[in-house]
Amino acid sequence: MKICYAASEMAPFIKTGGLGDVLGALPEAMQKQGNDIKVFLPHYKTIDIGDNKIIPVEINSEIKINDQNYPLKINKIRFKKSNMGVYLVGSDHYFDREGIYLNPNTGKDYADNDERYIFFARAVLAILKEINFKPDIIHVHDWQAALVPVFLKTSLEKDPFYSGIKSILTIHNLAYQGEFTLERFKLLELPDKLMAPAIGPFEFYGKVNFLKAGITYADYISTVSNKYAEEIQTKEFGCGLEGVLKERNENIYGILNGVDYKVWSPSRDHKIHTTYHIANLSGKRTNKIELLNELKLPIRDAAPLIGIISRLEEQKGWNLIKEAADELLSMNVQLIVVGTGQPEYHKLLEDLEKKYPDKCKAILKFNDQMAHKVEAASDIFLMPSIFEPCGLNQMYSLRYGTIPIVRQVGGLADTVTDYDSNHNNGTGFVFIEKDSKSMLAAIKRAVDLFARKRTWTKFMKVGMKKDFSWSRTAKEYSKLYKNLLNS
Repeated sequence: MKICYAASEMAPFIKTGGLGDVLGALPEAMQKQGNDIKVFLPHYKTIDIGDNKIIPVEINSEIKINDQNYPLKINKIRFKKSNMGVYLVGSDHYFDREGIYLNPNTGKDYADNDERYIFFARAVLAILKEINFKPDIIHVHDWQAALVPVFLKTSLEKDPFYSGIKSILTIHNLAYQGEFTLERFKLLELPDKLMAPAIGPFEFYGKVNFLKAGITYADYISTVSNKYAEEIQTKEFGCGLEGVLKERNENIYGILNGVDYKVWSPSRDHKIHTTYHIANLSGKRTNKIELLNELKLPIRDAAPLIGIISRLEEQKGWNLIKEAADELLSMNVQLIVVGTGQPEYHKLLEDLEKKYPDKCKAILKFNDQMAHKVEAASDIFLMPSIFEPCGLNQMYSLRYGTIPIVRQVGGLADTVTDYDSNHNNGTGFVFIEKDSKSMLAAIKRAVDLFARKRTWTKFMKVGMKKDFSWSRTAKEYSKLYKNLLNS
């Protein structure tokens, strides 16, 4: 198959979250299956090329936005990791900036983000024609690329080059939709009827909504877990788009994201103090001791170390943690948190450090090496998300023998099964209700089981054997692509 991927992030070049991880792994996994792959990414000023070779591509095209023509500047990266071609879609006007989505001087979205990603979508389609690469499928991700399937079926519908190209839109987080004011619709140069109140594909409560239009026009919609595919069709998780998604129900699929075990595996992780594996877990205790020493916390073998690596915001369950903090730290536990986010949660953690200096430590910045250390050292990983499209840290934790405590939502529900004391099975501790009382009950169950060392060790090993690799995920996407082409 010929497959084109278009997205606003791709690890290792540019990444703010899980979207970048997916684009850094899925195209490579699909290439290994023998597919012809091309990836398109905006050429942000802050992209880190690393030691990959850049090849300029001669493109004699301009993209018209708001009555102005902007020249296309295309570079191709010969990605050393896989020898795969990654096309950087450049524009000095739109992407030669310090921030990706946010203006670093104001902390707010760039006012012309709609223009920037209209340019990107049009450019991707123009480049495909210029380089004479007609894909069987264009797989786009989130609102920033959601206009590609829209243009395929509207302004480019009568161009024979684009006829027969199928499209898939993956929703990584429905909360981010690409909403803009009504008067900005003219930038799209599409018929006014597409903005008709209530029935227009772009119209969303008086605003222009790129993701809604993408959902309407894409041939298939996918999400990053089976559970999330169901959840987004409900009022609780649908973010106002549940009605549109219900109408597309037969074409919505959930495929769980994968894990790159070359990066996230305790037997080959050189960012931790000591590597270890399932046959000999002594190195895990060594990692715990070293991290506690590094952070100047006392070593208490009887106290489980709870790790959290998270954005500090309500979506990640920090309202629950705030309510439960004193009761949690009154237990025989220690807590290490890595992350940044809302100021109120920064203050919460600073106060908890002062109140419980021998139990709590917060690293209020994102530090990749520290994230690896916390995964390896922790006995328990806490992830009480209010919603979670997929989540990766619970899957990392399982491989590191770190027992996850999660709420039963999205990808957390798909990857962690609750411990059953009657049958001694499960891979973690799962709670259902969206309240701190339920979370604390799950934590207490984990702390009680931690005292039973033999049972706990068996429990760890069950999780370590789970396979969430990208090769498994790629096989599911391959089936989805073939199903689409045969539909």
